[in-house]
Amino acid sequence: MSRRISKVAVLGSGVMGMGIAAHCANIGLEVLLLDIVPFDLSEEEKQNPAARNRLADQALKAAVKAKKIEPFYDPAFASRVSTGNFEDDFHKIADCDWIIEVVVERLDIKQKVFAQVEKYRKAGAIVSSNTSGIPISMMLEGRSEDFQKNFCGTHFFNPPRYLQLLEIIPTKKTDPALIDFFMDYGSRFLGKQTVLCKDTPAFIANRVGVYAMAKIFQLTEELGLSIEEVDQLTGPALGRPKTGTFALADLVGLDTAEKVIKGIKDNCPTDEQAAAFEVPAYLQFLLENKFLGNKTKKGFYERTKQKDENGRKIKLALNLATQEYAPAQRVKTALLGDLKNVSGLAGKVKTFFKDKYQEDKGAELVRRSLLGLFAYVSNRIPEISDQLYSIDDALRAGFAWKVGPFQYWDMIGLEKGVELAEADGQTVAAWVKEMIAAGHTSFYKVVNGVTNYYNVDSKSYQPVPGAEQSIILDNIRDKSVVWENSDVQLHDIGDQVLCLEFRSYQNTLGEGVVRGVMQAIEIAEQGDWRGLVIGNNATNFSVGANLMLIAQMAYEQDFDELNMAIHAFQQMNMRVRYSSIPVVVATQGFTFGGGCEMAMHADAVIASAESYIGLVEVGVGLIPGGAGTKEFALRASDSFHKEDVYVPKLIDRFKTIAMASVATSAPKAFNEGYLRHGIDQVSVNTSLTLQKAKQKVIALANAGYVQPASRHDIEVLGRGGLGALYVAAESLRLGRYASDHDIKIAKKVAYVLCGGDLSAQQKVSEQYLLDIEREAFLQLCGEQKTLERIQAMLTTGRPLRN
Repeated sequence: MSRRISKVAVLGSGVMGMGIAAHCANIGLEVLLLDIVPFDLSEEEKQNPAARNRLADQALKAAVKAKKIEPFYDPAFASRVSTGNFEDDFHKIADCDWIIEVVVERLDIKQKVFAQVEKYRKAGAIVSSNTSGIPISMMLEGRSEDFQKNFCGTHFFNPPRYLQLLEIIPTKKTDPALIDFFMDYGSRFLGKQTVLCKDTPAFIANRVGVYAMAKIFQLTEELGLSIEEVDQLTGPALGRPKTGTFALADLVGLDTAEKVIKGIKDNCPTDEQAAAFEVPAYLQFLLENKFLGNKTKKGFYERTKQKDENGRKIKLALNLATQEYAPAQRVKTALLGDLKNVSGLAGKVKTFFKDKYQEDKGAELVRRSLLGLFAYVSNRIPEISDQLYSIDDALRAGFAWKVGPFQYWDMIGLEKGVELAEADGQTVAAWVKEMIAAGHTSFYKVVNGVTNYYNVDSKSYQPVPGAEQSIILDNIRDKSVVWENSDVQLHDIGDQVLCLEFRSYQNTLGEGVVRGVMQAIEIAEQGDWRGLVIGNNATNFSVGANLMLIAQMAYEQDFDELNMAIHAFQQMNMRVRYSSIPVVVATQGFTFGGGCEMAMHADAVIASAESYIGLVEVGVGLIPGGAGTKEFALRASDSFHKEDVYVPKLIDRFKTIAMASVATSAPKAFNEGYLRHGIDQVSVNTSLTLQKAKQKVIALANAGYVQPASRHDIEVLGRGGLGALYVAAESLRLGRYASDHDIKIAKKVAYVLCGGDLSAQQKVSEQYLLDIEREAFLQLCGEQKTLERIQAMLTTGRPLRN
């Protein structure tokens, strides 16, 4: 029987329940969110439906208002969620295809909830638990055969929108077809890295991730290192989140960390590294004093209200030896300095093992933590997983590591990793030694562009499931490069489709990228190619134009050179628009400034849902000068209809640029006008975005792609529009949203959007708009306050409001 999910019930509206409900709404599902009736209601309130639904209602309202971590891609998606309570509304789950339990972590309460579910669910409806610690099989007591075969664990990670891991945990009675369904559904529809787990304590990610954290806790104390130094060593330098280890523990919650550490120690008596799961005295001190991390604003770190001489809030760090707080220090060591100059994660990891750092305690901490990790994961097969790639997938997706344990091991070298681990007193599993004896030298290898893993059962290499659906440029780089310069590589990604990958620092768009785009399109047009994808596998698509290059010319007031550079950038994007082959841009992460302008000129955009898209030039005192302001004038014109009042639509586009609005998801980018309904598409799973962009190129080519004709029919409002936009600009000043210089920039934006100082509404060409856009950009480059903003961004990474 094929399964379809259109309506979901989420039982429990706490942080995880609300997050799961929001993410289901994000992908278009209808969601029923239920929670208990509050215990503290008065007799009068008990008769009031609003009071009875208070817990779910408050959770939904808070989710809509959330700013820093937004559960919804777009707050409007909250309309897909209806709320209720367990007493009055449980019967509504009869309409649901999937019922997810997310109540308190107590087996007796979960069993009571499932008894209610059994009462109302329709036959065949999927039921799952989001438990992170209770054995899945223990929840089935007393349940029917149909319930049992349609039940499994679906463990999301917090926050559900952002963290990619979804652990799927079957019981012995789960229908295997349900597991196959969830492994696919979680990937394609929920956008998750689905990982098949066994029903063992903490499953995979928490079992290994908490071991890694506990091991670093142990080594930090043993080696006498500060938490600041350890966080610097175990963050981006090791391919892990910038929190490092101790700040991550604060973020998770120290009470939660202790609970998981103790849970694994208590429930895994045969674990050979159980000593690493001891709760250290310094953590016990924090727990006893209710210093639980970020939620109590004090843990390993404390953020105070005091400010330093630069106006930044002072952060305190715990001295583990004295258990006292002192201002957090940015530690400088030869090792940390060396790591900054090493490119690539593999190079950084190898640096920790260099002979010159054998006596460095920081390097020793990283080495021993990795060696312990190697031994630990080798012995977890087949206990928690039958295959090694599942462990790597879980740690990358659940803890945001760039690589998993076995991938780290490959960087060191398989045989060397065993040798060093055993020298450190660790015990490596026998299957690894058998693998070496058979002549194998790595856990992974690439075969015909597809990542293969060593299958422990078959003792052979097999493709990682789903790997063929993703385009990983690193896997094909040695054979796929058609053309390159220092800033780009042009790849043959199969089926007569090319892919242009940026290789510049942070994927900034400079002279090398401009030449690369022009050359890539020319190659595609002249050769036997269907079309071109512009995209990459980096964290961010592009942070925008090379600001340093613009700053250098602006400081020197070399306006001829600057004019040529901006003209070249405009022509690059117009070439993207008017090529004779389809050009599709694939985005993820930051897609700012020039990166946004490029996307706006493509035939189509396949945007990862987690794309942050915006024209942010106002923040550095400029207007979008690579055809972005022109494009908003064009899109405003295309939205005009004879019966419309034109000005309100123009004001919307004006405010988007003037306030440097960034869409914090691809769905939001449609609202801001950066993406186009019916043309551009959202990819929920970032790993599939390049493949979807390739498929879009093929579809456009097969549909008989015709080169677009240049535009000479763009309706602009001239002085009539300028007056309205100038009033809108002044309203920003009156509302204290803008400084005097902001208003000067905003009026330049208005000037371009309205086609300049024209006496009446009329039609103009794209080239006309490009010329006045470039003129306005150059004028702002001559402003002192703009130069100050550029300098501030280059030196501090933050916008200056002057």
